[in-house]
Amino acid sequence: MTTQHKIIFSGPVGAGKTTAIGKVSDIPPVITDVRAGTSEEELKDTTTVALDYGVLRLGAGERVHLYGTPGQDRFDFMWEILSEGAIGLFLLVTNRRRDPVGDLRFFLDAFRPLILRTQLAVGVTGVDVNPEPGLPAYRRALEAAGLSVPMFEVDARRREDVATLIQAMLLSEDPGLAGGADGQLRASAR
Repeated sequence: MTTQHKIIFSGPVGAGKTTAIGKVSDIPPVITDVRAGTSEEELKDTTTVALDYGVLRLGAGERVHLYGTPGQDRFDFMWEILSEGAIGLFLLVTNRRRDPVGDLRFFLDAFRPLILRTQLAVGVTGVDVNPEPGLPAYRRALEAAGLSVPMFEVDARRREDVATLIQAMLLSEDPGLAGGADGQLRASAR
């Protein structure tokens, strides 16, 4: 029997959602990117307009379906649609944007209903480009929102970093899931 789980990746444009899903998915990811507009907030050539999708097989018939949301708030109707039935949310924010702590606050507010009923983990990308703000600034924003959740510096291009974020969330959801993810992610990283 196959057990299915669903995790959402969200955050602003350029935070690494599409890249992160592609790094850990056991299938070629489904990506709905189009050419990005000319806004100065656009940090890449393309942007997600519907969703990204991948699958992580944990073994013993367990699968984690990975859904990435569009980062632009004009596509926020997709956030609620994609969040239905999720067991957790990964918020990726990037130090490459003008106000990354403000981005974190915005997405914490936008996803509050999902956060209150599931698990949350936060990944901070772009630290290699801009080390500020540091993790303490993000931690203060999380504490101000009444949240104590796993948070890591993440390079979405590195499978190991994304795997650590996934394992932290799955461990807080169900320690048995994290063990399956750990074995699967280590085996496929070789």
